[in-house]
Amino acid sequence: RISHILPATEAEAWLSSEALESAVHLRHHALIPGLVNAHGHAAMSLLRGIGDDMPLKAWLEEKIWPLEGKLADAEFVEAGTRLAAAEMILSGTTCFSDNYFFPESAARVVTETKLRAQLACPVIDFPTPWAHDADEYIEKTTQLSDQYRHDERIHIAFGPHSPYSVSDAPLMKIAALAEELDLPIHMHVHETQAEVDAAQQDTGERPLARLARLGLLSPRLFCTHMTALTEAEIAQIASSGTHVAHCPESNLKLASGFCEVDKLQRAGINVALGTDGCASNNDLDMFSEMRTAAQLAKAVAGDATALPAHAALAMATINGARALGLESDIGSIEIGKFADLAAVDLSSINSQPLYDVISHLVYSTQASQVSDVWSGGHALLRAGELQTIDRAALLKTTQIW
Repeated sequence: RISHILPATEAEAWLSSEALESAVHLRHHALIPGLVNAHGHAAMSLLRGIGDDMPLKAWLEEKIWPLEGKLADAEFVEAGTRLAAAEMILSGTTCFSDNYFFPESAARVVTETKLRAQLACPVIDFPTPWAHDADEYIEKTTQLSDQYRHDERIHIAFGPHSPYSVSDAPLMKIAALAEELDLPIHMHVHETQAEVDAAQQDTGERPLARLARLGLLSPRLFCTHMTALTEAEIAQIASSGTHVAHCPESNLKLASGFCEVDKLQRAGINVALGTDGCASNNDLDMFSEMRTAAQLAKAVAGDATALPAHAALAMATINGARALGLESDIGSIEIGKFADLAAVDLSSINSQPLYDVISHLVYSTQASQVSDVWSGGHALLRAGELQTIDRAALLKTTQIW
């Protein structure tokens, strides 16, 4: 954990001669909290580019679900998560929220690579290779919660896929267990207007209203996408303390709609930032995501002051930590928090001249400028070289898949 925050000269005077010999001097860098990717499907990195330029429904039903049915086993998840881990480390992300099958395989990779993760274990009504029905998904989630309850790197959450794929009884069971076990709930909600319209046509009820009726709206709930909201729903989200994950590039690519981030933040809602999975983005670059989020928010609001650079950086750091329930440990550079840090080289041409560090981090920095990354004080990236992942072996395995 971070013990001191000092000017360099004071730090050098305070450190022992032995510590100074191993000290890292980065004189042209910005040191930032490790980025928090608040929503994704890490194993889907192995499906990068395999179903592009398709609308969401066709993309899911014709490409992704059939491929997952054929490929998505424990070995697939481990290989895909390791590929995602390498990409995230190289671009300054130290913590991610993951919603995918075989979370126990993802947990092994998190432990091995020394990243930090919230594993939102999936719950859906239909069978997959990981579980047969909603009750089995829920049971496996509670077992993993027991296993990792005291782990500093792995945090378990319930991950019901969406309102349209989980029926009332499992959702009510999840609401009760989440309260009993003190677990978050991470869910795709109001991803598209078509989803909302279909729910109203089929049931006469909007998905968010259904979740409220079932007792899910609370500070435990973390809703991803939220592109189709009324003013009344925004007020309801704010009053319940529910968090929102914004995935701008995935939403743009799938033409899912626009999350009105400026309205949500003005209402006092905590909005975090995520990339979604590589099958719909197609990268895990949080610097690109910050820039897109800031620019898109201005266009959607018709206001150039919407989502300024400092607010976009907060979405990618402390807001994400807060949404995952980890704000007391990560998300900012403060004494007592874990030393989850990324160093960004600002000596490159695209970062000159340097008038405003935060502006450059959001509007001009490229992920390749990240030179060093630490998680809990452990070096994950040193001078651009991965420290906890064998790059050559990773590339070989990925090519096999």
